[in-house]
Amino acid sequence: MDIPTLPPAPVGFVGSGPPTYDAEPTALPPADPDELDDLVADTVLDGARYGACTLRAVSVRGDSARFRGEPRRDSLLTARFGTGEQALILVAMATGARATPGAHRAAAEACHLIGRAIGRSHARLAQDISAARRGDLKSGLHRLTDRSLGKLRASAVEQGIDPEEYAATLRCLLLPADPDCRIRVFFGVGTGGLFRLRDGEWHDIEPRLTDVTGEPVVGFGSLPTETPEGDRLTMDLGIPTPSSPYEPAPEPPREPFLFRASVARPGDTLLMCTGGLADPLRGEPDLCEYLTGRWSGPPPGLATFLADSQVRVKGYADDRTAAAVWEA
Repeated sequence: MDIPTLPPAPVGFVGSGPPTYDAEPTALPPADPDELDDLVADTVLDGARYGACTLRAVSVRGDSARFRGEPRRDSLLTARFGTGEQALILVAMATGARATPGAHRAAAEACHLIGRAIGRSHARLAQDISAARRGDLKSGLHRLTDRSLGKLRASAVEQGIDPEEYAATLRCLLLPADPDCRIRVFFGVGTGGLFRLRDGEWHDIEPRLTDVTGEPVVGFGSLPTETPEGDRLTMDLGIPTPSSPYEPAPEPPREPFLFRASVARPGDTLLMCTGGLADPLRGEPDLCEYLTGRWSGPPPGLATFLADSQVRVKGYADDRTAAAVWEA
């Protein structure tokens, strides 16, 4: 009789040694009695199951912020727009600028702005995803992202804040509820990570400008629209930012708009995350190995996903926000 292989037991940290900070929060951020809505919880956890995929999402304050009593600079938004098989699920995450007092507010506002934009256009977006209209999706999401970040800059001006300080990275996933549609859409601006766990191996599929070296790279210009693994995709990097009714073009130019639409396979796990998790995944092989063992099987429960996502690595103490999608 075959004995099923169990995932490795949960651990507190991986790597050469324990991190410097305590594993649990030690200090709360300061509170203003007249601005209690400005407080940010240490941890946010969410999940759902629609169509062929199961979603787990978490945002956790980093070890450094927990020790110093600083608010979580990462923000997470999960939302369903529409009903039935026509519904569209959005996961948005943002990270506020480092060492700025309003970083957590900028991140939350960025998520809300893109959430409103996607929500108002969800019916058309769901149709474009189901019909695989990648060109329409790319241009439409670029425009919505540009306008949302333009509103964020306008909000900074209204508050008398330098727009470069009241800024945030932004990355999003769109998941159709239609069980017959396997297209998963990623888009955003700024640093972070997009990874796929397939057949027991992690693949870093984050679109990067540095990929343009040597041989042609899939997704640029008139090159093929299919990866060696068989994923049809579109990547849009470094194209001019379209004009926005909310602000003049900023100087220096913004970071490139990132876009990728790919077809998931049964058994895949897709992971989108902020830099707080992307950096240790790229820099600590033990973390990749550990999460391979934990996430190669069925989707974990919420508490288990939280424990897995906050396994610590010495030298990496930033906030961590992650959304993982398991394909049935």
